[in-house]
Amino acid sequence: MPRRLFVSVLAIMLGIALSFPAGAVEEIKIGVLYPLTGGAAAEGKELRDGAELATEIANNAKSELSMTMAKNAGIKSLGGAKIKLIIQDHQGNPQLGADLAKKLIQDDKVVGLMGAYHSAVTKTVAAVAERYGVPLINESSTSPALTKEGNKWFWRTTPHDTTFTNDLFVFLEGLTQGKVKGVKAFDKKDLLPVVSACEKTEWGSNVDAAIKELGKAKGFEPQVSLLYAAKAPDLSSEVQSLLAPKPGTMLFAGYGADAILMVKTLKSMKAKPKVIWGQDAGFESPEFVSTLGDDVEGILTRTVFSPRVGDVKKVAKEVNDLYKAKTGRDLSGASARSFTATQAWVHILEKAGSTKPEAIQKAANDIKIDADELIVPWKGIKFSTSGQDLGQNELGTGMIGQYQKGKDGKMILEIVYPFELATTNMIYPVKGW
Repeated sequence: MPRRLFVSVLAIMLGIALSFPAGAVEEIKIGVLYPLTGGAAAEGKELRDGAELATEIANNAKSELSMTMAKNAGIKSLGGAKIKLIIQDHQGNPQLGADLAKKLIQDDKVVGLMGAYHSAVTKTVAAVAERYGVPLINESSTSPALTKEGNKWFWRTTPHDTTFTNDLFVFLEGLTQGKVKGVKAFDKKDLLPVVSACEKTEWGSNVDAAIKELGKAKGFEPQVSLLYAAKAPDLSSEVQSLLAPKPGTMLFAGYGADAILMVKTLKSMKAKPKVIWGQDAGFESPEFVSTLGDDVEGILTRTVFSPRVGDVKKVAKEVNDLYKAKTGRDLSGASARSFTATQAWVHILEKAGSTKPEAIQKAANDIKIDADELIVPWKGIKFSTSGQDLGQNELGTGMIGQYQKGKDGKMILEIVYPFELATTNMIYPVKGW
């Protein structure tokens, strides 16, 4: 090569090299574990769609959106590197989840993990992440025990069930005191007795414990509390036991198919409680509404998102519009949480400026994402770095929605708690069957 040409080529190559940060990479692989088949497939697909939309926004500048990650095309501190999600189906199986996590780390060389919805699966995946020193951001598993293991490679953006269950009892107390929009104060005895039924896995068992502990403290201790086998073909005997004391309030925790079967069984036995509440999961899946139709009207579920949040947060409406254009559906609690966790990954990678595990770990422990950036109505994201709830987002808050039929005849989740964010009058009592 002639000397002049060689020098020119060398200069161009040097220029290109200097235009990128020292740690620049072309692609950042994140392994994602969701249940895409089985009883919680609908929720898994919601989670996948939310994560994919956030990735699309992070990889392609959308300056019209009111959030920082939409301003850059890729991770700016890593030379514009794009995020690539490698999504795997764990089928709700804890052992399969652990095996897939190991494969993602060893074979696909992911820099981090996200998932895994079922708390029992997340527990095994977190153990793998801890063993290999790979960061795991969890968006949707709410067993409080997950952040009490002392893990150094686990962070959780969503509030957990202690927060959500405490919200429930504050809500019930406020309901009797006239704090809920559209409902006058009444005697607490009208909501008694309380009964509960939770599926018997890591998640449901912890919800059951939280209901008993926090309910007792607020004077709503369940008179009947059941743990039932997940994916049970029949719930008749369980519902008979729950209805025996003529409950005023019925509380449930179940995944997709279980939640639908529970409501169908309540209807077949003409249940008439005044309040029915579900701990998210199956009670907020798209199939819950599409399968049960008008029978869900008046049912409450805890959540972190409703399209109504868009009435008070501009960025929530902007992202919901994009999601609806992409999928034909509004964001749900599941898709909003996976969107938010992916967004947290983007902020952490920007701050780390590296894909080395130790740099990501430090950035996750130092990160603070403001409430204005988020589509969920939280105070922000900041992970605990000490105490008994290690890695838990300290700024997450809960919400309770109620299914109501809109003027267009479609069912929508109206906000009834926090009281100050209520979007309509609550239907009380629930009509029953």
